[in-house]
Amino acid sequence: MRIITPSHLLMIATGLLLTTVQVQSQTEKPQPLTMPLQCAQGDCTLLHGAPQTAGMRSGFVRLKTGETVGWHTTGKNEETLVILHGQGEALIDGQAKQPFIAPALVYIPPATRHNVANTSKEMLEYVYVVAPAKTP
Repeated sequence: MRIITPSHLLMIATGLLLTTVQVQSQTEKPQPLTMPLQCAQGDCTLLHGAPQTAGMRSGFVRLKTGETVGWHTTGKNEETLVILHGQGEALIDGQAKQPFIAPALVYIPPATRHNVANTSKEMLEYVYVVAPAKTP
């Protein structure tokens, strides 16, 4: 027979409390949010997905002349870019370059390999929003 000491009880209670806090934070409903678009680096996350949102992620990107974000895909998610300042190109795998000038919107379907390039002499600034796509 094992004897449960007060220190064991404290460890068990602490573990239960931490588990409860984690589960509560994962099940809380997303709340409205406002924030300034300020970014010291080139890419700053704004929304982090669940539990902060129902599945949407977002960030603010600043690219210097000639910079790109790099080729990537958002998997099963769709992505929208809201171009705030500057001009550039949306590079979509297998398609011609798609130039844009702010203000503009760029939509990228799910499972699409893509890149964004700043083709101007000024800073390119945009907000990206990535969300789970509905499956047909």
